[in-house]
This record gives sequence, C-alpha cells and structure tokens, in this order.
Amino acid sequence: MSTPISLVPGPSLRNEADYAFCPGCGHGPVLDALNEALVRLELAPHEVVIVSDIGCSGLSDQYFTTSAFHGLHGRSITYASGIKLARPELNVVVIMGDGGTGIGGAHLLAAARRNIGITVLVLNNFNFGMTGGQHSTTTPTGFVTSTTPGGNLERPLDICATVGVNGAAYAYRGTSFDGDLSERMAEGITTAGFAMLDVWDLCTAYFVRNNKFSRRKIDQTMEAIGLEPGVLYRRDRPEFAAEYRRLAEETDDTLRAQPVVPSAAASLGRRAHFVVAGSAGGRVRSTARLVAEAAMEGGWWSAQRDDYPITVKSGPSVSEVIISPEEIHYSGVGRPDVLVIVSEDGWGKAAPYLEAMTDEGTVFVAAGLPQPETAARVLIVDPAAASPPIARASRALAMVGHAVESTGIVPFDQFEKVAGRGAFGEKNLGLIAAGVELIES
Repeated sequence: MSTPISLVPGPSLRNEADYAFCPGCGHGPVLDALNEALVRLELAPHEVVIVSDIGCSGLSDQYFTTSAFHGLHGRSITYASGIKLARPELNVVVIMGDGGTGIGGAHLLAAARRNIGITVLVLNNFNFGMTGGQHSTTTPTGFVTSTTPGGNLERPLDICATVGVNGAAYAYRGTSFDGDLSERMAEGITTAGFAMLDVWDLCTAYFVRNNKFSRRKIDQTMEAIGLEPGVLYRRDRPEFAAEYRRLAEETDDTLRAQPVVPSAAASLGRRAHFVVAGSAGGRVRSTARLVAEAAMEGGWWSAQRDDYPITVKSGPSVSEVIISPEEIHYSGVGRPDVLVIVSEDGWGKAAPYLEAMTDEGTVFVAAGLPQPETAARVLIVDPAAASPPIARASRALAMVGHAVESTGIVPFDQFEKVAGRGAFGEKNLGLIAAGVELIES
C-alpha cells in the first residue's frame, strides 16, 4: 500500500562527490532520480539506509549522505532484510545490478515472498560491467557479450514477473531515461511491502559497444522480447517486519525462548568438562543440555557443543559440556572430567576422550560394552538391570543422572530441578531416580 507522496522538496541527500562511472553510463541518472525521490519524500539522512552490492552499482552508496551497508555480491537483499527487521522505521533501499540479481536470485525470491518492506533498485545493463562484460541472467537472447560472442542463447530473466508472481507489493520496469523515474522510486519507497524497480540503462564500456546499443534500442528491445514497461504489480499485503512483530506480541510466553536466571552464587572452584557419548535419537543432546542449564542456574558459565549425524536418529551422538567459574571462549573438550558412554555408537566416538583422561577423571560405561583402556576410574552400570528395565532411548538421561549424583559435577538437586520442568518433567525425574539406583561395578 502506497502512502501519499509529498510535493514539497526537502534537502538533497546527494553529496558533492563526482560519479566514478564510465562516460555515458546510465547509473548516474538513476542515482540522480533516487536523490530526487528522497528529496520529494523529505527524508532525512538518518531515516535512510542504502545497501549496495558488488559491481559498478556497488559504488552507489558513497554518493549519498545516508547510512549505508556494502556487502557481498548478490547478498545485499539479505543484509537489507536484516536491517528492516531490526529497524522497521528505516527506509531501506537496495542498489544492485543485474549480475547481483542473478547471483542472489534466491534472496530476491525470499524477500518477495515475505513481502519485507525494502525497495530494490536493479540497475540493469544486461552484463557484468565491472568484470569484463560477461552475460548475465537479463542479457536478451542473441546479444553479444564477452562470454557469448556468437550471441546469447538463453532467455532473459523477467525480474518483474519473477517477484510479482511471488508476492511483491510493487514491481516496475522502466529505463534511466524515463522522466517519471523519481516518482516511481518514491512510490516504491513508500510502499508498505517489497518493492522492486527494474531500471534498464546503458553500459557504455561493453554492452553499447558490442551491440550498437542506444536509448532507442532499449525501448525496441523491451518491446521485441515482450517485457512491458510501467508499474506491473501493485498489491496490498501484510508487510513482513510488521507482521513478525505483531505475531511476536501475540505469542504465548511459554513458546518464547526463556533466559536462564542464576538462582545461586557460583561455588565451583575450577573448570570442569562433561561428555555424553551415545546414539542419535537417544536424548543425548537434550540430556547434556540439562547439565548445562543446571550449571548456569547455579551461577556458572556453561557451553555445549554437539556432534551428531545428518541422519538424526541413527549413528553416534556426542555432547560436550563445559562448566566454568569464568567466561568460556572456546567450547571444545579435549579431556573430560566425566565421560558417560551410553551405547555402541557412543563407544565408537569415545577413544580420543579415553586416551586423554587422567586418573582424576571418571568414566561411566553401560554394561555390555568393551572395557575401556584409560587412566581414568571406570564404573560399569547396567540400565537394563533396573526394575523395570530402562529403554534404550532413555538410558542417556538415567546414566547421566547417576553420574551427576555420583560425581557432583553440578548440584544434584539443581539438576533435578531443571529436569523436572515442562511437559516431560515427571518422566525425566522418574528416569533420573531409576538411574541413581543403578549398581556400579
């Protein structure tokens, strides 16, 4: 939805720097039109962010007194989307070329589908002008570039139709010569949703020279390949950033991420390392997280690093937890103080830990697994001997409960308190209680 456009000019947002573009390049007139649009809307520099891409168009942000962000080729739309989500009151304008549009095509589609309220200006000169005049996704069929010396065989991408059918609130196609270009830009900027302007212009370094291209031929080409000029899509849709905030306000607090608030002062004297090695799908990561959360609620720093396969529920799963009285800057564990080996899969990952452990460490191993060769103390526990037997999918929690109670690596009551929360709290406490009763050998 567009808001009324002011007819009262504001101060210019263009600085005094001369354009560095090639003589006759169409990018300069497009930037002049953008400045006119910003003036028309009476926007102050602090109200605008220009996000630029790589390529000749990537020079654009330096010519304005606004805030700016310059990023990687084809990724400018992602940066702009993040800025708009973080600061929805800002007017975020992306300036990119047809090269960046093709490279970042997935980002273009995502922004259109979401209808995020940014304005994308595509300075479309049909080739990669900065790197040698190679063909791009918008090069018309038959046209000559450095990579298509016999004429381009590909169909050009219809950028406007692409964003239009995917939900863009506003899409316009025109040229750098259009007298109403600044007005169309102002419409795009004031559109409450995703707006894109496909602006055809001249690359005098390569495309004009290779194809005898001109202002007149731009119009002829547009007509010949059936790409109509003008405002092609204009629709009212909820803008993504606004809808995201509305939904967040309406979301039940129980679904929000809850910060861990320490309920006790830290009493741990030194850093400790805790590792659980088991099978994917065996609650290894969630169990290790309970240890980490119990540590944090006890006033310690904690970090967790997980290693599991892409198959999610088959293969090994290992979780490393660091507990420290001081801030943790590296999350890897080389030598555990406590190692819990739950299954054959976990045993296959345990060798480096076992080799590194000293006689100060403790290893808890499920019965039936090979006897570890290590300097650490080894305790064998048998979850299957519990009454009733503890299921394989639940053995990680039972064995970790046993290890926490035996070693005191975190206060056991704190561990129970964390594990007892939520929909699975009663089941968790039952498994921990069963684990505590396991007999060591």
